[in-house]
Amino acid sequence: MTIHAHALLFDNDGTLVSSLDSVERCWSLWAREYGITAEEFGRVELHGRPAAEIVADLLPAHLVPEAVARVEQLEVEDVPNGGVRLLPGTRDFLAALPSDRWAVVTSATRRLAEARLGAVGITPKALVSADDVTRGKPDPEPYLLAARQLGVDPAHCVVFEDAPAGLRAGRAAGMTTVALATTHRAAELDADLVVDDLSALSALVTERGVAISRHA
Repeated sequence: MTIHAHALLFDNDGTLVSSLDSVERCWSLWAREYGITAEEFGRVELHGRPAAEIVADLLPAHLVPEAVARVEQLEVEDVPNGGVRLLPGTRDFLAALPSDRWAVVTSATRRLAEARLGAVGITPKALVSADDVTRGKPDPEPYLLAARQLGVDPAHCVVFEDAPAGLRAGRAAGMTTVALATTHRAAELDADLVVDDLSALSALVTERGVAISRHA
């Protein structure tokens, strides 16, 4: 199977990098600080959603801005403590792409996203963060904004995601979706193509754009 694209749009956490250990540490500490029980915390979908939406599910509205700032602070401060690592295949796959043909589209804030990407040496020319949109994933707004930034028709974009919410956003944007089974089982992921991680794929720049193929 070969997918042809004019632009490639990548989620960050769970797609390009892993920050699961950091997320677990920081959000667990945050929940204790705000008196949220493990049962309450366990009922909320955490992965692939903006922090502001998660916090709003757990706390009264008047506490949300302060609480969002606190969890962002915890996560940024945790980055130098081994809070992020590259996932298999990320560096080689991105290195094969023209810099104006790909973007990072993350539910994290810009400050946190740049801290995590910078820690592993990734510097995208285009980055869409939670700060740039009014509706986060699974709404298509983040991916549609990235397509506009790159000047590419959404129908010619491919979304790379590890979370169901992000895959729903990509589909709603009218884009081809590639799921990476890094944080969810493959059976839980609804996408045009499902692979273990980016090491399963190769990218070839052609006159038509970028040809994405799965290794035999």
